[in-house]
Amino acid sequence: MIRHIVLIKFKSGIDQNVIDSLFDALADLGREIAGMRGFDGGVSVSPENLEQGFRHGFCIDFDDATARDAYLVHPTHQALGAELVKAAEGEISGLMVFDLAM
Repeated sequence: MIRHIVLIKFKSGIDQNVIDSLFDALADLGREIAGMRGFDGGVSVSPENLEQGFRHGFCIDFDDATARDAYLVHPTHQALGAELVKAAEGEISGLMVFDLAM
């Protein structure tokens, strides 16, 4: 299994509806991509306050690297990724992506 983790530093003042819409659309990709197990996303609730501005994030679990790779090139993911970049503080520098083999 691959756990795909994305941390986002959204631009100051971004509307919560925009964030919710992006997260909902990403979650809906599970209907289109075989091997995508689910989506969890939201705001950090860590009491340590070590987010360094990356207050939002999401995780997607995939059956394997093949399923993750299908997600990466999927046209809807590509479009949503572009929207995330535009919504992030500093654009691409406002995103962190980390994949774990589980």
